Amino acid sequence: MQRLLIVIKGAGDLASGVAHRLYRSGFVPVMTELEHPLVVRRTVSFAEAMYSGEVTVEGVTAKRVMNLEEAMEYRRERIIPVLTDVSGQAILQIRPHVLIDATMAKKNLGTSIDDAPVVIALGPGFYAGKDVHAVVETKRGHYLGRVIWEGPAIANTGIPGEIGGFSHERLLRAPVDGTFTAIKAIGDLVKAGEIVGNVNGHPVESTIPGMLRGLIKDGIAVTSGMKIGDVDPRADRDSCFTISDKARAVAGGVLEAMLAACSKNYGNPGIDIV
Repeated sequence: MQRLLIVIKGAGDLASGVAHRLYRSGFVPVMTELEHPLVVRRTVSFAEAMYSGEVTVEGVTAKRVMNLEEAMEYRRERIIPVLTDVSGQAILQIRPHVLIDATMAKKNLGTSIDDAPVVIALGPGFYAGKDVHAVVETKRGHYLGRVIWEGPAIANTGIPGEIGGFSHERLLRAPVDGTFTAIKAIGDLVKAGEIVGNVNGHPVESTIPGMLRGLIKDGIAVTSGMKIGDVDPRADRDSCFTISDKARAVAGGVLEAMLAACSKNYGNPGIDIV
């Protein structure tokens, strides 16, 4: 299965859920990220390797790599490589069999159906059959994880999915432009009104009681209104350090789309997944 070369754009929590599912299914993808990724659920994101050099999520390890040669070496060792690729040039050089856009930008930032024999995207911003071969639904609810072969995913509403009876209330946002300084850490219990950090001295308060499931890395530059944290009202500590139900559902959809697309081959019989 190593002969099937897969690249995942993005290494946030959903992208990492996809990478983890593919890894457990016998594939070792290459992931690309920004130099300083703005990831909230850092404890379950392979993007954290960009800061720490190495991260393990539920028994699967990823390492930051500096070039394509190093990426291929780690891949042979069954370690997920995470490579900086802002321009997309690395993807062109790798020439993957399967490209998965998991950046969750809510819009297409340049991914094309011609980028690889099989191109899959997560969530809104893509039209299956035109921009990409398949889109996987990411909105919580009845259709979460569904593979779409023609048309778009459900449009972005800007309203987070409900967890424990709370939706937008569970998100922490930057009050102003500036640099974030953390006071609390992922896994900490917080009360409503409790300060979890600040941006240039302006406090960031939780509006509900619960547990910090996600928090952006200390010292990161943020803009006003940016999502910088996530409070889980269920206060389940395990959920802070394990892949979410949403990520697992989306990952299942990606695996289905990939295997189905490879079996069709889209006119390219050179793909070998066995």
